[in-house]
Amino acid sequence: MTTWAFLYGHPGTDPHTDRTVIESDGLRTILVPVPDESQAPAIAVELIESDAIALLELCGGFGAVDAARVIEAVHGRVPVGHIAYALESLEGAARYKAAFAVRQ
Repeated sequence: MTTWAFLYGHPGTDPHTDRTVIESDGLRTILVPVPDESQAPAIAVELIESDAIALLELCGGFGAVDAARVIEAVHGRVPVGHIAYALESLEGAARYKAAFAVRQ
């Protein structure tokens, strides 16, 4: 079975207990919320070591610095993707980020 993971920011969550796992046709997907993007590097390493993930994707809400920290932490053991927003969606993404920051 091939396993990959998707990390996304979600304040107030526990990345160990609030996960969603989907398994189908030899593919396992682990959706992992992180309460703070600064925790993502450690969570990424855990996923490699405990769940044998073969690929890691980061939500587009992760900034470039936080994404770089994850990439550095995994030391090339798995590919790390960082979702980007299309140019025409940047205004909407900025509105979402502003609303999200108010709730924290």
